[in-house]
Amino acid sequence: MKNVLPVLAVLLIILVLWYLGVIWLNAAWVQDQAVRAGTGPVPFGDLVRQTMSLDRPVLPAPHQVAAELWKGIAGQSVTSKRSLVWHGFLTLKTTMWGFALGIVIGVGMAIAIVQSRVMDLSVMPWAIISQTIPIVALAPMIIVLSDKVGIEGKLVPKAIIAAYLSYFPVLVSMVKGLRSPDSMQLDLLKTYSASQAQVFWKLRLPASLPYFFASLKVAVAAALVGTIVGELPSGATEGLGARMLVGSQFGEPMIMWAALFATAILAGMLILVVGAVERMMNRRLGKVAA
Repeated sequence: MKNVLPVLAVLLIILVLWYLGVIWLNAAWVQDQAVRAGTGPVPFGDLVRQTMSLDRPVLPAPHQVAAELWKGIAGQSVTSKRSLVWHGFLTLKTTMWGFALGIVIGVGMAIAIVQSRVMDLSVMPWAIISQTIPIVALAPMIIVLSDKVGIEGKLVPKAIIAAYLSYFPVLVSMVKGLRSPDSMQLDLLKTYSASQAQVFWKLRLPASLPYFFASLKVAVAAALVGTIVGELPSGATEGLGARMLVGSQFGEPMIMWAALFATAILAGMLILVVGAVERMMNRRLGKVAA
């Protein structure tokens, strides 16, 4: 209960500020419409009520977003193109491909960097520089180049964009984790004439697992962001990113906000899954160690 109260307190503050923002941002429209209709300034009580129920508000109220979110999740068939579940599944599929590719690239590069000083001096600086390029500028280039080389469909370029964002946290954390054993542990294995491969499998890799799972929580969220960004300039009509774009282009803020919150829920679920896998692996390693 003590852990829940701070979360609820922060949530309450956010809701209060949100509702105040709804009144502030939507009031001008309500007053303007009243002046046009010749009904004069709207009393404050009516102003508050009307700002909370606009069809196309500048900022929708939380209860409006919740209603649209529920409609998109439970009010539609999961096979309908209006269903957030359907769009969420497509976004999830691309995210998982990009996430898996990012893990492979990040872990592979980390191993090469730790095992080879040449790789450390040559590859690591470029990996750091790569993260300074804005993804919103890089995403259209990846999509165009994918079309030019004959890659059909939108899955592969979006997965590449997701991998581009997700590999770096895995790379940095794995390098730190693989280098975390101290000199005494390394010297101990040398006294047993352990080979470089044995040092890696029996010492470096197990020591890197806490760093690895911590990076996965960041990487999976980054992969989801990459997928959403990849859906925006690709002209896609499927996925949560495309749903946000549709809401923005057609002046339907409810659709845009519902898709945004659906994305946040999906990210939270993915992080919980990674945490569950981490706990399972820790229990298993604990039993083996015992």
